[in-house]
Amino acid sequence: MKGRDGKDLPEDAEAQALFRQYRATGDPVLHVRICAAYAPLVERIARAYRVTGEPLEDLVQVGYVGLLLAVARFDPERGVKFQTYASHIIAGEIRHYLRDQVGVVRRPRWLSRLSRELERTVERLQHEMGRLPTVEEIAQAMNITPEGVREILRARAASSPLSLDGGWEVRRIRHLRYETFQLPVEDRIAVLQAMERLTELQRKVLYLLFYQDLTETEAARRLRVSQKHVSRVMHKALRQMAQLLRGAARP
Repeated sequence: MKGRDGKDLPEDAEAQALFRQYRATGDPVLHVRICAAYAPLVERIARAYRVTGEPLEDLVQVGYVGLLLAVARFDPERGVKFQTYASHIIAGEIRHYLRDQVGVVRRPRWLSRLSRELERTVERLQHEMGRLPTVEEIAQAMNITPEGVREILRARAASSPLSLDGGWEVRRIRHLRYETFQLPVEDRIAVLQAMERLTELQRKVLYLLFYQDLTETEAARRLRVSQKHVSRVMHKALRQMAQLLRGAARP
């Protein structure tokens, strides 16, 4: 069968054999071979969404993430063609991306940030290697366990973002190694989940004071409230954050 520009996609029997071998061995060379073989499928699906006005390069990059997810999850014993399965996952990733762009579906902050980090990592590694990276290579670059990368991919593909607020899947996203002056990924997720529970004003105050490094007076001027009000909001928000983080730390 043909992909875009007449490039051949693997025949069904060949694809099934490749996946059985990959599932049995986990050979990264087979992973690269599978991803390279189906790259034309990603480009073909991405081109169908050009009418949205989004740059084709961005759509293709998001589609590649969908291909990685499809390769990671495909079971050759279920009798489904990989091209059919992958097309659904790739198109779903692109639709999720487009919905996020217009704000129809708002993902949790932890997922949005890790998704952007994953996309940038895939793009950088692909540029450096000249091919799609494996899950293990992405994990090393992001300082996340391979299972954590798979959980991010699964969460991105979830049909309802309302199911992503702290389930067991989130707790499986762990760091590989400690890095100086950087919170482990699980702590970053816990902080972002706690932030989600604050009011909009509380989030704005913490952002201005701790991310933009403004003084309370400067933040008050920006928000058009009194300095005393900023101080009260900050202290209440920090107390709530501490309670939420203590609760998240309990087994």
